[in-house]
Amino acid sequence: MQISGARVLITGASGGIGQAIARAFHVRGASLVLSGRGGEALDALAAELKAQVAAADLAQVGAPERLAEQAGEVDILIANAGLPGTGMLESFSVEELDRTLLVNLRAPVVLTRQLLPAMRERGRGHLLFVSSLAGKAATAHSAPYNATKFGLRGFALAMRAELQGSGIGVSVLTPGFIREAGMFAKSGAKLPPGIGTRSPEDVAQAAVRAVERDLGEVDVAPLGLRLASAFAGIAPETAARVTRLSGGERIARSLAEGQRTMR
Repeated sequence: MQISGARVLITGASGGIGQAIARAFHVRGASLVLSGRGGEALDALAAELKAQVAAADLAQVGAPERLAEQAGEVDILIANAGLPGTGMLESFSVEELDRTLLVNLRAPVVLTRQLLPAMRERGRGHLLFVSSLAGKAATAHSAPYNATKFGLRGFALAMRAELQGSGIGVSVLTPGFIREAGMFAKSGAKLPPGIGTRSPEDVAQAAVRAVERDLGEVDVAPLGLRLASAFAGIAPETAARVTRLSGGERIARSLAEGQRTMR
């Protein structure tokens, strides 16, 4: 789909990855609607990119519907907002579980439901969902996060099949560890040697490619992580044993500890 002149709604736009995506689409000539929970970062980005602000807390029931109405006629939805959802399940309150499910999974589904009829009527549009490699490979200490990212990836792929031939494209991004911004970077967790990262700009460029070329699924991670996630999909038990032996659970615990206050 052509990005120039398109009206693009980006959720989670106040975070570093959302900002990188917004700038990349602005360069391509898009008209932007930036959504987040509000604050100086969102306002500053909107001023920089001459974009509309549509503040929304997607953990609130009814917020996606109100956001869709406020955004108006949207050509491209980029569902980027997310919460970490990491830690032992018993460490979550029910309210924290609800927030993770609402933001990571329910909000993108409801936004799609609200925006899709007008896209069908126009016969064009694009839906882009930011999932994670955690939507392909499950790890200890992140069951709620894995559940939402597996679910979002499944939803995206099913919608892509459903919308074939309609003029509406559907893509899902599956980033690995992203440096400099985002939930991994904020956690302060350290990766062992050999496990690489990608930048927010890499995610943004992948989003642009996915929309322009109507790509179904795009990994944003070094080759080693991409291969490991593919192997985990084929042989999850063996992959889990390898993860334990290689210290992967230590990394998962470190992530959970660093993300505890982000729920």
